[in-house]
Amino acid sequence: MTETVPEAVPEAVSAAGPETSGRPFADAPAYDCRGTFAEELSNLAREDERVVVVCNDSVGSSNLVAFREEFPDRLINVGIAEQNMVGVGAGLANAGLVPFVSAAGPFLTGRALEQIKADVAYSGLKVVLCGQSPGMAYGELGPTHHSVEDLSWLRAVADLPVVVPTDRAQTRAAVRWAYAHEGPSYLRVPRFKVPDVVPADAPFAPGRALVLRDGTDVTLVAVGTLVPRALDAAERLAAEGVSARVLNTPFVDPLDEATLLRAAEETGGIVVAEEATVSGGLGAAVASLTGQHHPTPLRLLGVSGFAPTGSAEHLLEHFGLTVDGIHRAAREVLGLPSSVS
Repeated sequence: MTETVPEAVPEAVSAAGPETSGRPFADAPAYDCRGTFAEELSNLAREDERVVVVCNDSVGSSNLVAFREEFPDRLINVGIAEQNMVGVGAGLANAGLVPFVSAAGPFLTGRALEQIKADVAYSGLKVVLCGQSPGMAYGELGPTHHSVEDLSWLRAVADLPVVVPTDRAQTRAAVRWAYAHEGPSYLRVPRFKVPDVVPADAPFAPGRALVLRDGTDVTLVAVGTLVPRALDAAERLAAEGVSARVLNTPFVDPLDEATLLRAAEETGGIVVAEEATVSGGLGAAVASLTGQHHPTPLRLLGVSGFAPTGSAEHLLEHFGLTVDGIHRAAREVLGLPSSVS
């Protein structure tokens, strides 16, 4: 069954846990950004009557209850029929509407990949594909509900920007950008709670990364849920005398090649952290880019194999997608001991 947990977005909660000293973002309030996605989508619908939503029995888990109540004739629920869902979205776009096609990430990308490729991307239609609860946010539901292959699959589809916002400000910017973009796009809408780390006025454009922290020794490239963890790892490295640059790359495709190559030239190595498989995702893109133009020591942090069943936090720890894991990888890529006494 596609929609397993149709819950409302909770209020902000503290992301602090044990041993968070010196990790400012671990101590900050954290948010489920699906609420921001839904709010901005409703704002767009008030501004433009062409904005419609197509979903797959995922009104609750996409946080679209309020949208349905305000715009009952502009939300189409096709049921658990993801291929039809994407096809309906393509048809609506052909009719001059602006469809946001929303579903849990594993089902939108896994079940409807052919329709995404042929009906949307190849046809160049203005369809916004919204992968909800991506990565390992549905941890306890197991590998069938983990959406860790989506970045690899969709990076391989031509003319389809792949967007992974990090926090509330970037989620809002991503929704606005996708609405204004003349072609198709894929948005990874985060469910795993994250603190606000991106300035509200930060630029948001294809092929543009953000330097959230400058540094000269090593570069930490992070996306989505891993960005605040990379910032905290940089803080810990600074306390050890290691200067870490932190890049936020909301556009996995197209990449900010110039900024990444400059990082390869100016620092001693790159660590890439993503809540996705290391086969074909952001890390693979960075490796391909630097390998062809400026080889540099690399460590790719992500998911390998089928992720087990467990809480989202446990799974991130299992794959080293933590402050400790990023910190350790940064020291290793520089040839330093993995820990300091």
